[in-house]
Amino acid sequence: MDDINFECTACGKCCHDLRLPLTLTEAAAWLARGGQMELLCEAIPWPVEPEAGNEQAAYKKARSAATMSGTLPVRVSVLLVAAFAGACPNLGSDMRCGIYEQRPLVCRIYPAEINPFVALAPESKACPPEAWQHTPLQRHGVLVDETTRELIGESRRASEREAALRVQLCLALGLNEAALANEGFVIYAPDSDALRAALQQVSATSADEPPAAAPWSFVSNRAATLETLLSVGATGRLSQPATDAHFRYHGYFPEEPA
Repeated sequence: MDDINFECTACGKCCHDLRLPLTLTEAAAWLARGGQMELLCEAIPWPVEPEAGNEQAAYKKARSAATMSGTLPVRVSVLLVAAFAGACPNLGSDMRCGIYEQRPLVCRIYPAEINPFVALAPESKACPPEAWQHTPLQRHGVLVDETTRELIGESRRASEREAALRVQLCLALGLNEAALANEGFVIYAPDSDALRAALQQVSATSADEPPAAAPWSFVSNRAATLETLLSVGATGRLSQPATDAHFRYHGYFPEEPA
């Protein structure tokens, strides 16, 4: 669909059962309000640089940090997300946002997509049918709302600027395992006080500094994936049934037999 209209109906459906990607500054504010945070970690094998002109590879590279898994060069990407079941803790009984003027970038951008390789599809959004009318949002596949375009640019720049710092944040918390990109996430739910302290620590670090040369390791629920990664020099292990409230592996695919 190239032409899309949108006008929020304040139904509150988009404010339930979410993991909201936040910037480091937004994460600190979320924690200060008593919210819970998670870190979602994935890694991409990066043995050689992709050919020039590969826009998707360039997008992934800009939002990840170079490091190693064993002898295999990889790029690690970390999402810092506000996690909640049910209604957002900032959502009032009238379905209005209690921090509207300070709400995160991702909330301001919704329902538009931040990733340029993901097309806006109304059927994939929580909004009711009546929301998709009246005010022009997209014409001929291009966003026409200038404010939304500016916010998307701000969000993308923050992701690039913070990529290495988010990896440093994990290392400050003693976390160094990631899932294979496009296969799942390793999800950490650190203690809020420890995360707050780590955020303060990395906030004093220059975004231009390379992440510490701490090795990363893969986690997978698929034996074939792990075997392949180990064969090219990476380190890793098979996921185990969740026994730690602060760690779990979320895979997109069922386990493969060994």
